[in-house]
Amino acid sequence: MEKILIIEDDEDIAELERDYLEAAGFQAEILGNGQEGEKRALDPEIALVLLDIMLPGEDGFQVCRKIREQRNIPILLVSAKQEDVDKIRGLGLGADDYIVKPFSPSELVARVRAHLKRYQQLTGQNQASKLLIRGDLTIDCAGHRVYVGGKEVVMPNKEFALLEFLAENPGQVFSKETLFQRIWGEDSLGDTATVSVHVNRIREKIEKSTAKPEYIETVWGVGYKIEE
Repeated sequence: MEKILIIEDDEDIAELERDYLEAAGFQAEILGNGQEGEKRALDPEIALVLLDIMLPGEDGFQVCRKIREQRNIPILLVSAKQEDVDKIRGLGLGADDYIVKPFSPSELVARVRAHLKRYQQLTGQNQASKLLIRGDLTIDCAGHRVYVGGKEVVMPNKEFALLEFLAENPGQVFSKETLFQRIWGEDSLGDTATVSVHVNRIREKIEKSTAKPEYIETVWGVGYKIEE
């Protein structure tokens, strides 16, 4: 039974989220402090983090960044803020999804299940010692690692999966909609802006110049591709 960590300082909301998740068959643990939550999220028994943005002390954005730097785990941001700038910032810091309050029990459970399923698919694949090489870029599929010029760069699961998928299909252009379905899953709730955010994050890590990318090319009005 997967354990979900809820980092939320509003006790009523946290207990409501816990009730939803436990009714769906998950275990759930609540912490109301960002620093405590950050430490707890590094424990291997935690399968997914539900992280509120408005926390005392360190906010959810800071906590998300610190967790992501140390562990690949699904992180779902929860907030009453509906502005795109907050969503883009959260996704850019490594969050896998952004849920706007108020939300229904079915929506919360569906998103948690979708991200857990996708994470298990990404980490459970047996890909032998497969390497994808494009110039100075090397993708170790089995080891789930990326190297640029021989130097390793850290990538969260979704960034790695997106880069790997494009590299496995060189020269083929994929729309944002197709990429979202392939990487996040058809049952995932979100929008295609997530794809653009993750492409930008990948470019920051592998490109010499994000203004003139060598690897991931934007095909205007269509989508993205990696050159053959």
